[in-house]
Amino acid sequence: MTFLPKLRRLTAALLISGMAFASPAHAQLEISPEHLAKAREYVDLTDSAQLYERALVEMGLRVMRLMIQEDPSLRDPLINALQTVYDNYLLNRDPLYNQFARIYAVRFSVEELDEILAFYNTPVGQKLLGQNATINEDLQLALQVWTRNMSTEFLSRVRTELRNQGYNAPQVQDDAAAPAEEAPAQ
Repeated sequence: MTFLPKLRRLTAALLISGMAFASPAHAQLEISPEHLAKAREYVDLTDSAQLYERALVEMGLRVMRLMIQEDPSLRDPLINALQTVYDNYLLNRDPLYNQFARIYAVRFSVEELDEILAFYNTPVGQKLLGQNATINEDLQLALQVWTRNMSTEFLSRVRTELRNQGYNAPQVQDDAAAPAEEAPAQ
């Protein structure tokens, strides 16, 4: 298993893997329009975390940081340009969400999707939908804290294991263990 030092890389990998159905098993699987529509209904119903919008905002923030570092005078026009681009991308979420739906349609039958959707229409299902975004944020935060806390120990154990095998393990600093950098004040 490959170790991914940054949670963002894992998130990006998950998004990319959902869009790239290059494997023959997925390419040969025929999914009826009704089946895909049922899966898309699930995707739309459960998108309380607004994955697409969050990804766009993160991309926009990265672009803003890069461009303002190069030319701070672009701040106001850049904000307007980012909003225009963001609004245009919001209109084009269907291809990505259809890929998400295909992922579910490959893994669940129409009948199973019906049962899943029925659950989400119950009071406890509605409660879960309402809590999913904050639960996911809490889970992500807990994972980040755990990763920061454990990365030094993990590195130390790998170094010890290398020494046990007779190698000279280098002293390196683990960037994941360091506190996150704060964004510069604007």
